[in-house]
Amino acid sequence: MAAIALADTEGLAAVSMRAVAAALGTGAGSLYRYLSSRDDLLDLMTDRAVGELRPYPRVTDDWLETMVLLGRRQLALFGAHPWLLDVIHRPSGVGPESLAWFDNCLRILEPVRCPVAAKFEAIAMMTGVVSLFARRESAAGAFSFAGVDLAAYPHLVAAFSAPPGPAPRADLVERTLRSLLSGLLLTESTDAE
Repeated sequence: MAAIALADTEGLAAVSMRAVAAALGTGAGSLYRYLSSRDDLLDLMTDRAVGELRPYPRVTDDWLETMVLLGRRQLALFGAHPWLLDVIHRPSGVGPESLAWFDNCLRILEPVRCPVAAKFEAIAMMTGVVSLFARRESAAGAFSFAGVDLAAYPHLVAAFSAPPGPAPRADLVERTLRSLLSGLLLTESTDAE
């Protein structure tokens, strides 16, 4: 899709009806026959990108492992299309690929005995946490305390003066997703019994 290619190479701000029409070799007026606004275009772009999460993994006996795999795929999708981070949280129409993704998540979570509302919350929280990790990766190195006078912040001074200690445990994304999903769903499962 021309709009996705434009957003991938030039950023979301470059995506306009006129720019997409030019990429397609037509006028903006011809796009308005199919779309009423740029928001409609962004909805289509988002849904098309979500379709890249297919094929969905086979459901195994370990629902948590399968959901963590889906979270990793989401992270890779945000890496491939950084503009998604700016559009996934806006109120919009939900397209067929997004519905299929939610349906697949519910299929994976079928064996978990908890209210369906808890499952929807867990899916939403997983997407939110993955998007935070994606933002962190896209902004790596953008924030620094270099050149900042920290004298008024004794806890920061102490933290930066302390020996580094052991390296962080591997794979913070995986650990976070496992803790989040099992905490939300297994707690609800216990409460439901």
